[in-house]
Amino acid sequence: MEVGTVGEIDKLTREQLTAALAAADLRVLLMVMYHLSGEERWLQEPYRPRRDVRLIADEDAGFSPQLQQEVRAAALELLTAAAISPAISRPDETLLQRMMSVCLGEEVPAEYAPMMLEQMGFEPLLRELPPLRTPLTGELLPVIIVGAGVSGIALGKFLLEAGIEFQILDKNTEVGGTWWENVYPGCGVDTPNHAYSYSFGPRFAWSSFFSPRADIQDYLQLTAQNNGLYPHIRFSSTIEGAVWEESEQCWHVTVSGQQGRETLRARALVSAVGQLNLPALPSIEGLEDFDGPLFHSSRWPAGLELSGKRVAVVGTGASAMQIVPTIAGEVEHLTIFQRTPQWARPIPRYHESINEAARTLLDHVPFYAAWLRFTMFWRYGDGLLPYLRKDPQWSHPQRSMNRINDRHREEMLAHIEQKLAGRSDLLDKCVPDYPPYGKRILLDNGWFDTLLESNVTLQTDPISAVHPRGIATAAGGVEKFDVVILATGFQVGKMAARLNITGRDSRQLAAEWAHDNPTAHLGITVAGFPNLFCMMGPSTGLGHGGSAMFQAEVQARYIVDCLLTLFNSNAGSMEVLADVQADFVARVDAEHEQLIWSHPKLQSYYRNAGGRVFSLLPWRIVDYWQMTRHLQLDDFEWSGAAQLNLTGVAAGE
Repeated sequence: MEVGTVGEIDKLTREQLTAALAAADLRVLLMVMYHLSGEERWLQEPYRPRRDVRLIADEDAGFSPQLQQEVRAAALELLTAAAISPAISRPDETLLQRMMSVCLGEEVPAEYAPMMLEQMGFEPLLRELPPLRTPLTGELLPVIIVGAGVSGIALGKFLLEAGIEFQILDKNTEVGGTWWENVYPGCGVDTPNHAYSYSFGPRFAWSSFFSPRADIQDYLQLTAQNNGLYPHIRFSSTIEGAVWEESEQCWHVTVSGQQGRETLRARALVSAVGQLNLPALPSIEGLEDFDGPLFHSSRWPAGLELSGKRVAVVGTGASAMQIVPTIAGEVEHLTIFQRTPQWARPIPRYHESINEAARTLLDHVPFYAAWLRFTMFWRYGDGLLPYLRKDPQWSHPQRSMNRINDRHREEMLAHIEQKLAGRSDLLDKCVPDYPPYGKRILLDNGWFDTLLESNVTLQTDPISAVHPRGIATAAGGVEKFDVVILATGFQVGKMAARLNITGRDSRQLAAEWAHDNPTAHLGITVAGFPNLFCMMGPSTGLGHGGSAMFQAEVQARYIVDCLLTLFNSNAGSMEVLADVQADFVARVDAEHEQLIWSHPKLQSYYRNAGGRVFSLLPWRIVDYWQMTRHLQLDDFEWSGAAQLNLTGVAAGE
């Protein structure tokens, strides 16, 4: 991404630019001005922004009206200069750290600088990786990727850049993965799109800060098209199984699709199916007996008519929180069946559109999009994690983890009490008894307001059975419904195991990962399964913030590093050592013991029946970026060539 391109600014008149600058985020604008001028004064008082931790901060940066006017006027003169040539096109790590700290009004640790140089487009993502020494020839496909969603698209782009041939197999008819499948009303992202987007490619014209599902799907299709991925994708292709053939040093992948049933052979196999794709259906008697539409939220029927219907929504997680406010106004009556209440953060500007002035800045002003991405990325990144750690001296461990976590609890509780004032019946049902952020971070996009509507009921009595025309609860009686929506989440623990993968010595991945207990080194490689890589695998989900697209890029780069080393060394296979994997898992578990997701009051899809947190990353995203930055050759057993000398291979010597 060319963050410093200046030619586009010539397309604006002075009047257009003046109007756009009136809406500019001054934190971001000051960084633009420093890039263009190199003048130190823009990083010093009185031009140092005040800290603002809200996801969408006030654009005034805490400045007085007079100072705001001064900054915007100076920016106008810089941007309308006869010839714009940035004084600083690509800051080094030291300067970038300083600029980030000034921009945010807080100290940004030095370790974030190299990561953000890439994420902001100042450095290429595949820098430091060796080139492919010789083209790969022969009957074997170098790589098969299963899944054309966020992760598969990122890896495909990187493999093309590295010169490694591949084929993506996807059961759907279009790219997008979970964003293609989930078409329920209100479906959208709960991470600001300027962070929930790839760091590469041209900036997408997002319609709002938190975009609806259709925008994200359009973005993924455009990204796949712009990067030439479609010729490498086979749609309507379902994986029946994959078997490692030791004698051939390759994977045999059985696929059924439009071309019938066939077996493909590939040197490497990558699961890019992620964690949130296989619906979890509740164990309720009579589900199959309901005489009407009954479906999981991710399988929303085309053309479903809800107007004037009596509708039941089972579940109060992220999907339900988007569905309920969207459909409540059109149904006759809506009953929400809740097992446990959820904490939700108020987001005052959740529904705000990105106006024309903001689009002008993002499209035409050099460096603006990169720095706006950074501010969003930071506020929804690692800042929360330290406050999700146990304080052994804290006097209220049942309700919160520490003093700051308790303050967050009080803030969210005050929000609920304000929204549900005068409705003690609802308040009793809506206040969780576990620490905030212990489950997925939810955003209040009108949830509590919807609960107050006269045609909405929040039901907390457990469901005992589903009848042909309604739902019975443990309290007795049957309520009639026309439609039942199961917003009951996904089988998170399956991940790559759902692909029926058989590794070395007939080891079954499904058996290795039984009882929702998947493990992998760095969440990517698994002992006993050579040349197999997982994306968004165990212990890599983001529970404290961050972006799945960032994780996809980090893991895709690591996998490309592995593949280049494998192919350049002429090795037949690489397999992570069992003790290396075990050590990583032990460190994951030890870290989680100190974090909120192991709290005794919490039961969530992050944990299995044994209480182990198997899905989430327990470290900062910058820590994971560093862990995956350089392939450690000694972590793997390399086979297929006599006593390989791998010295220098990873560095491309």
